[in-house]
Amino acid sequence: MQNWKIKVSLFLNYFVFAILLNSVGTVILQVQNNYGVTQSAASVLEACKDLSIAIISFLVSSYITRIGYKNAMLVALGFITIICCIMPMTASFGATKLLFIAVGSSFALIKMSVYSTIGLVTKNEKEHISLMNFIESFFMIGILTGYFVFSYFVDNNNPQSTAWLKVYYLLGAISLVAFLLLFSTRVDESSIHSDEKGSMISEFGQMFQLMISPIVLAFIFCAFFYVLIEQSIMSWLPTFNNKVLLLPAALSIQMASILVGSTALGRFLAGLVLKKLNWFIVLAGCLVLAAALVLVALPLAQKVSGQPITGWGTAPLAAFIFPLIGLLIAPIYPAVNSVILSTLPVQKHGLMSGLIIIFSALGGTTGSIITGYIFQHYGGQNAFYFSLIPMAILIICLFLFKRLQNKFKLTHPTQTK
Repeated sequence: MQNWKIKVSLFLNYFVFAILLNSVGTVILQVQNNYGVTQSAASVLEACKDLSIAIISFLVSSYITRIGYKNAMLVALGFITIICCIMPMTASFGATKLLFIAVGSSFALIKMSVYSTIGLVTKNEKEHISLMNFIESFFMIGILTGYFVFSYFVDNNNPQSTAWLKVYYLLGAISLVAFLLLFSTRVDESSIHSDEKGSMISEFGQMFQLMISPIVLAFIFCAFFYVLIEQSIMSWLPTFNNKVLLLPAALSIQMASILVGSTALGRFLAGLVLKKLNWFIVLAGCLVLAAALVLVALPLAQKVSGQPITGWGTAPLAAFIFPLIGLLIAPIYPAVNSVILSTLPVQKHGLMSGLIIIFSALGGTTGSIITGYIFQHYGGQNAFYFSLIPMAILIICLFLFKRLQNKFKLTHPTQTK
């Protein structure tokens, strides 16, 4: 029963930050309308978010067990509640960049703590990978909710209106609820504490030592290229809908929710399927189908009639089909994260979670900046065709990761969970 309450708390914490963190695609569109920034300039919001995640993860991952997973999450939720209450009082591109720096910094603490806590409440690899997918699917539900919440505050009749900033009062209230629920939840972290307290240099040395092991290196490449693919599509889909498919701004944001909804469904189904099937076969098959969908769906964007689009019923077919790629790529990230965490001993989960977050953040920033550049100079369709290249690389990385995992299990039989 106690584990049930912890899991609910993890779900809600992830839900809150899903809305905040992945509002970047919506905000990229809005700052173009409100502040007149270019697409390349707007792409820096992804860097503000992801680089702050990477930096905080690098600085804190060695000490997360000393801080305590629960304490770290409470600090993040409390801080972001305050930031959300301040945000509506601002109306500038500079303040928006500071917002995403704050969101990224807080999310680093949340993600490290959530990922590490999963290891405390699960018993084996299959249970770990299943819970990871369910939590990540709830994360996508949070993103899905965010699209509709933000679109409600967007004024189609006045693109320059900053009334949408009032959405942050609502998000601040949700963060406060999450803080209070976590505060009332007991988390047993005794198994991760050690009487030995190393110096900062020695603990950073342990992180680097972990990072250069072959299985972790293979994982890092998998995580980097997956997030590069996901964020390049997710962050720019509202702009693609608006600039290429010619949807109104609010509808562009709403229809981007198809991607998130399909991703949530994909991760929920993966939580069931991966209990029974080999993870590599499932993930490789998903990537092949995702590449096929790109080749089928993007040419449909050329057939946009140019007629006025007033709602979902008049939207072009491409607006419905391309976002279904989320269903196919959805299982990859939580599955590989779970595999590496359940392969390593629980004492290393804090360090490993830090590495996951750092290289995921770098992948997200790289994908968004490259896509923004291609979007501005070569068009939206070519920007999304670009995703085929990292998909091909990712299949190779997954194959190497699987081989190294098998070898690691043979040589370290007592370390795996």
